[in-house]
Amino acid sequence: MLVHSKSGRWAAWGLFGLLFLPLFALPLLVVVAASFSTHWSGALPSGPTTANYAAAVRGESLRALTTSLITAVAASLLALTVGTWAALAGAALRKRGRRLLDALFMLPVAVPSVVVGLAVLVAFSRPPVLLNGTGWIVVLAHTVLVTAFAHQSVSAAIVRLDPGYEQAAASLGARPAYVLWRVRLPLLLPSLTAAAGLSFALSMGELSATMMLYPPDWMPLPVRIFTATDRGSLFSGSAVAVVLMATTLLVLLAVSRVRTRASYR
Repeated sequence: MLVHSKSGRWAAWGLFGLLFLPLFALPLLVVVAASFSTHWSGALPSGPTTANYAAAVRGESLRALTTSLITAVAASLLALTVGTWAALAGAALRKRGRRLLDALFMLPVAVPSVVVGLAVLVAFSRPPVLLNGTGWIVVLAHTVLVTAFAHQSVSAAIVRLDPGYEQAAASLGARPAYVLWRVRLPLLLPSLTAAAGLSFALSMGELSATMMLYPPDWMPLPVRIFTATDRGSLFSGSAVAVVLMATTLLVLLAVSRVRTRASYR
């Protein structure tokens, strides 16, 4: 920690606990408690059961989880590809050009995601590119929403790169494509994995734009949670929400391990 005195560290931990527990941990703990319950008649849920999880890992919930995973993986890979390409191209532009490029990529984040969903719905509901009614329109909307974060993460990493490595490779006769593939991208690998993990997590939790676009046979898990709680199935919806959180956390932990190994290469 940046606080070196013992009393200062205790004060920092106390402030962290005071802010973290009621703002972040307590709501999640309530969801977990509700997922193991059948009714809520007092201050805390009661009626311990695991039946909610039995339903959350099979049938429609399992299909919704698979849909969310496919959507998040596809959207994060597309966002990482587009964001990295744009960041590398923007690094060669002048300052004004880079600012304009950053503004264009941040535009979907500056408006509500439901607006992005509406824009995608209007744009791709007619030929020649007709995606309405397919799962691809959901993937596209998620890609538009998360590409900004991938682009910003990679752009910040490019600024911090030491140009000496690229210059040394070029001075030894390496072609630009070889320098990019064997020097620049390996140096960016920790930031690339971080961008992929962030894009995946954001896509897994996206709801507003998805509600406007998803077809009946392509329902992601956040929509499943919303419909369950909207019908009054609070406890089964809580179990599905815990499954969503656990799945996202496991994937992020795996990405973090890859990022750690990449940092020490």
